Amino acid sequence: MNNPITLKLNVDKLLRQALEEDITSEDISTNAVMPEYRKGQVELICKQDGIVAGLFVFQRVFELLDDTVSFDMKVKDGEAVEKGQLMAVVTGDIRALLSGERTALNYLQRMSGIATYTNSIVKLLEGSKTTLLDTRKTTPNMRIFENMRSRRVERRITDTICRMR
Repeated sequence: MNNPITLKLNVDKLLRQALEEDITSEDISTNAVMPEYRKGQVELICKQDGIVAGLFVFQRVFELLDDTVSFDMKVKDGEAVEKGQLMAVVTGDIRALLSGERTALNYLQRMSGIATYTNSIVKLLEGSKTTLLDTRKTTPNMRIFENMRSRRVERRITDTICRMR
C-alpha cells in the first residue's frame, strides 16, 4: 500500500480513529513518566513463529503521532519470523512511542495472524488439487487492513474475486 491517495483517504483516517479511541484523553501514564520530549528507542520483538504482515500499518501509527520517528526494519512483510527475533527498532519521541504502542501492535498482530493462518492452510493444501480461494470476509472497519497482503504470501494464493457491477 504505497498509494498516497489511498493512504490519506482510508488508512490514515482509520488509524486516527483507532488512536482516538485508545487515547480518549491525556495519556496519564505516559505523561507521568515522560512529561516532555525525550528521544528514545523501542525494539519490536517477535512473540511467536509465523508470517509477519502489517509492518507498514505498524509504522504508520507512529508516523501519525511523531513525524520525526524513524524505523530500522529487520524483516519485510511476508517473511517467516521466529519467536525472539528482532523485527524492527523504532526511534522517536518516547511519548509517541508509548501512546501508539497498543494500537500499532494490535494491527500488526491481527494482520500477522491472518497471514500466518493463511500460510498454514496453503502448506496444508500443497500437492493437492484443492485451490484456496479468498472470499474477502472482513470485519467492519478492518477491510482495508485485512485485505492487505504481502506479495510473497499473495503469490501462494489463488485469489478469486467476484464483483457485482
